[in-house]
Amino acid sequence: MRGEEGGGFAPATGDGPPPVEDGAARAASVRTAFAGLLEIRRLTDSGPAGGEGVPAPWELHRPERAVALALEGSGVAPSAVDASGRRVSAGYRVRDGESPGSVRVEWAGPLGSGAAHREEEALAECAEVLRRLGWTVLLYRGPRRRRYLEVEPPAGLPGARGRS
Repeated sequence: MRGEEGGGFAPATGDGPPPVEDGAARAASVRTAFAGLLEIRRLTDSGPAGGEGVPAPWELHRPERAVALALEGSGVAPSAVDASGRRVSAGYRVRDGESPGSVRVEWAGPLGSGAAHREEEALAECAEVLRRLGWTVLLYRGPRRRRYLEVEPPAGLPGARGRS
């Protein structure tokens, strides 16, 4: 996870432009970053479960970035927007959650893309990925009955700010 401020790899949050790298180059960058995340987890051996199954300390300080990397690294497609801010592809969208240290994951897409009809299935896939990686995931319904996930570190993890 080198140089996010310096122009290095940044996981897709779903609110940025489509990746400028070609598909194979982006996939290789994602694989490398995701493998790095798992290696950091293994080396820090955080929490009672230890190893790869719980978020590492750096993830707790940058949960939006960590959740986006977990989703993209697991093969879930991110949404994207064009230069005018108009959504151009359907996929996950990661942003700050309602409580400190939490992240909100939505399924977003351009008008007419059918994203709202696919969100239940797509968010279930996102939840499975994140739970497997040690995050606590809760499903909610928001305005216009749209579903979203609230993602937090597991309770009792040192440095976790989520619900106990």
